[in-house]
Order: sequence, then C-alpha cells, then structure tokens
Amino acid sequence: MRRNRNSAFIRSLIRENRLNTHDLIQPIFVTEGKGVKEPIKTMPGINRLSIDLAVEKCKILSNLNIPAVAVFPVIKPSKKTPEGSEAFNPEGLLQQAVRNIKKSVPDIGLISDVALDPFTSHGHDGVLNKNGDILNDETIESLIKQSSSLAEAGADILAPSDMMDGRVSLIRKSLDKEGHENVKILSYAAKYASAFYGPFRDAVGSKGLLGNSDKKTYQMDPANSDEALREVALDLEEGADMVMIKPGMPYLDVIRRVKDAFGAPTLAYQVSGEYLMLKNLY
Repeated sequence: MRRNRNSAFIRSLIRENRLNTHDLIQPIFVTEGKGVKEPIKTMPGINRLSIDLAVEKCKILSNLNIPAVAVFPVIKPSKKTPEGSEAFNPEGLLQQAVRNIKKSVPDIGLISDVALDPFTSHGHDGVLNKNGDILNDETIESLIKQSSSLAEAGADILAPSDMMDGRVSLIRKSLDKEGHENVKILSYAAKYASAFYGPFRDAVGSKGLLGNSDKKTYQMDPANSDEALREVALDLEEGADMVMIKPGMPYLDVIRRVKDAFGAPTLAYQVSGEYLMLKNLY
C-alpha cells in the first residue's frame, strides 16, 4: 500500500476527496446605508456590509474563484412586523442587494434564503396565530411571494430554510408558472434545532426576539437521523435541486446517510456557532 504514498505526485493523482474553492459558498450579511462596515462581535472577522461594500466583497470573492455567495439581510427593527411582510417587498434590502450584486458581478452564483425570521418582530420563521403556534400553510403563502420577488431580482438559487411542510413543491410550481423555471431550489431539508445558530441570530438582528419560545416545532430533533432521510426524500420529490444539512460538523453521519441514500447534490452549512468555536480555538 505504501507504494502509492511515497511521493507527492502519486498521492495527488489517486486522492479520493478534494476540497478547494469551488466547493465553498461565502455568506454575506447586508445592512442598510452606504459605506457601512459593522463588525459582528459574536463572529470575529465577519462584518455587516452595506450593499456597495457587499458588491466589492463579491468582486474579490469572484477573483478568488468562490463560485457563490449566500446573502442575508439585516433590516431595521422598525421594519420588522409580526407577518414579516418586508420579506417580499420588491424594493426591500435583500431584493436590492440581490439586484445590485447580480448586475455588478454577474458570474458569481447568488443564493438567497427564503424565510421570514429576519423580517418578523418575534424572530420565528413563520406566521403565528393568537396562541403563538406557527401556521404552516399561511407561512408558505408568504414564502411564495418572497421567492417570486427574489427570482425577479436575479437570484440564481433560492434556499427555503423555514422547515415548513410542502413549501418546496408550491415554490417550484410558482416559479415555473412565472417563467423562472431555471431558478434552482436548495432546500434546507434537514435543519436541526441548535444552539449553534446563536451568533447568526445576532448577525441578522433577531437575537432575543424569541424570548422564552424556541423553534423545535418546525426544526428537527437532533436525536433523529431516520427523520432526516424522510425530509430529504420529500423535498427531492417536491422538486428540490439540491439539499442541505444544517449544522454541518455535528451531523456528518446524516450527511453520509443522505448522500448514500439519494446521490443528490448534498451541501452542509457550517454555521455561525461552529465558526465561532473554531475562531476561539485558533
């Protein structure tokens, strides 16, 4: 066996797994204003950027051969509502960011989350009833509107991260009907409830909005991996082009099971808490 390990060229030639820039997606947090660069205290080295600086960042990333960015909005608290209607404002911050980045850096892939939590005053990913329960179908209606507005703005990939049942199918049908059949869907198919999301919620301004509530009625139980396969199967059947497991490193077993079972493009999101853990370690 050591004959195939005794020089650099042969190790490179037969290497089974490779990781390079083409495997990476860079998250970008956009905020309002111009020339704004706000450090995110809970994510050292990461900043909230106004759209103009986000565009410049994307130019740098494109030159580094990073194939895609995922854009997340940080809107003013005054624009957050219980329904999260700013999510589908055609002139909203996220839509403007998508439009400007795509115009200035057309070669970079642009991924946009489809979810209401950056836009709701309560921090949940959906519409609540008077008892505080998440309304599945009413939430999907808003997600369809958001998807349409982002596709119109120029998003290449829409990434529903809300974990509502049936949303992939209805988003796909709506996109096709409106002539956006080439817009791809990257489903957060197995998104686990996790404390690893804490720094991200700080980054997008939703930290503390949940109060004593949590997202366990729609995000997955960390103890379940069979359930993850069922979630992935449903989303692929409904028209997802790619699936995501989130968080990443704690669920390598789930990633392996999903890839073995379906062979579909499978992405992992190394989330903010994982990033912070590594930064604190090194």
